[in-house]
Amino acid sequence: MARVTSHVQRKQDEWILNTILIEGCDIPFKYKRKKQYKNLTGQRVNLTYYPSDESIAGIELEFMKVVRIKIS
Repeated sequence: MARVTSHVQRKQDEWILNTILIEGCDIPFKYKRKKQYKNLTGQRVNLTYYPSDESIAGIELEFMKVVRIKIS
């Protein structure tokens, strides 16, 4: 179980890209949804995720791709 410190939602094509930051972790966690979700800031969540990389302007950035998220 982890506490969410920041939750940002933004539109990307026909998806809503969600980015959350977890207390005590500097790496962002990302997942997509078709519809906007309620704000998770301050909530405790259970996550299933795996590490991934993306290249932005030639710089490799690490993030965690969320497979399952559940509010606890």
